[in-house]
Amino acid sequence: MRSLQLFVIISICVALGSCKKDLLHWQKVTQLNSNTHSQLNHVKFLNNRICIACGGVTWSQSNVVISVDGGYTWASDTFSSPQIEMFGMGISANGSICLSGHNGEILYSKDSGSTWQHKQISNWLEYVGGSFVTPDIGIFASTVLQRQSAITRVNSNFDILDEQTFQFGLNNIYMVSSSAGYVVGYGTVMITKDRGNTWNFQNVQGDNFEAMSILGNEIWMCGYMGSIFHTTDGGSNWQRQRNGNDVTLARYYLLDILFKDAQHGWAVCDNGKVIYTDDGGNHWEEYTQFTTNSLRSIALCPNGDLLVVGDNGSIFRLATQQ
Repeated sequence: MRSLQLFVIISICVALGSCKKDLLHWQKVTQLNSNTHSQLNHVKFLNNRICIACGGVTWSQSNVVISVDGGYTWASDTFSSPQIEMFGMGISANGSICLSGHNGEILYSKDSGSTWQHKQISNWLEYVGGSFVTPDIGIFASTVLQRQSAITRVNSNFDILDEQTFQFGLNNIYMVSSSAGYVVGYGTVMITKDRGNTWNFQNVQGDNFEAMSILGNEIWMCGYMGSIFHTTDGGSNWQRQRNGNDVTLARYYLLDILFKDAQHGWAVCDNGKVIYTDDGGNHWEEYTQFTTNSLRSIALCPNGDLLVVGDNGSIFRLATQQ
């Protein structure tokens, strides 16, 4: 019994010690005015000038906030139709944008977010993302309480062409070309190489996978419980770089991940923390915390700053020392 107690005490000390490492410091943190208090779920740059974030309030409004000066100032659009929070954002190769949410509701723009059309996919599911891989085929992913999901293909009028269903939840979809893409979800990663006709499971599990950062065949993926996985061959083989179930590691609830190159990357957390790696994801360090809002999405600014968005309309511009 004494040996067991000693082991437990040592384990706790090791775990606490791992949480007391020196924190990294931001060069500058600037909170920007989003002109909304709604939750913001995704942020992406379309080019060096235009950046778009989307969100809203679950059953009452859609919000789109747009910057046309590289992410410094923002204007907010609130939509009475659809009155649905936008969870997903997909940008097609031709520049069209699809924002997606509950009840199959879609906001669709062909002009870099200047104007939006209200569309609907008629199966009324909760869509977490999707985009058009060709002008005539859109591929969208949905979820039902993290227990069921579907991948739906639509035509240019958003009429359903076909649908595949699964007995687990999905969180995001990434179409990297007109034929290839990935979906991530509850303990699951799948890949298509034939424009969504078939989806094949990849040999990786152990977390509720939230997001990917894709640089060609090199991909990093984060899970909500804090795990981070890496592949250098497009997903044929995965390496777990961080084990979210390791009690000796700090607990992070990860929502998004971003790598600017093969060595330098960041991930944002549900509790407002940001972590960083400078060795390709093998080791991660924590930055000093600047908010308690959930940080849900991260993007790289044209000048090298980071842009993070989250709850209560929060948008932060972060200057790093790297």
